[in-house]
Amino acid sequence: MRLEYFQMIDSVVAFDAAAGTIHAKANVPEASPVFEGHFPGYPIMPGVLLIETMAQASGFLILGMNGLTRMPFFMGVQKAKFRKFVGPGTVLDVHARIEHDGSGFTVTKARIEHDGPVCDAELTLRIMDFPAEELRTSLLERAATMGLSRAIATSAGEAT
Repeated sequence: MRLEYFQMIDSVVAFDAAAGTIHAKANVPEASPVFEGHFPGYPIMPGVLLIETMAQASGFLILGMNGLTRMPFFMGVQKAKFRKFVGPGTVLDVHARIEHDGSGFTVTKARIEHDGPVCDAELTLRIMDFPAEELRTSLLERAATMGLSRAIATSAGEAT
């Protein structure tokens, strides 16, 4: 996880196109400027960054489903629930599942776990063409680095 760059997902553990699901890992760093202010002496991951982590897992799920051809943009969150705090050095399991897809929007249900449930939410993402080639190139490189490209190929092989 690189909080200062909003790179929240470190690796893809599993991707299942047929089921419309993804399981990813996110390693909360031991040190980050975020923790200096949130909170001094009691560092915890801000809830908004946990939502962003779920949104990114959902986004990578959607990218996997569309073969890395169209960009998902986070548009909204509903029914978010937080159950416990996340501190520095925590390894998070992030799961997302497609609930609805159509009219240029996708709704997912996502959750984060670490020794039980941490948080969950329903997320809405808008799907559109990549607005810049630089963004597309960067995302393709990131997908390869975190294992999404390989997971897509594996899932496609299982579907045949």
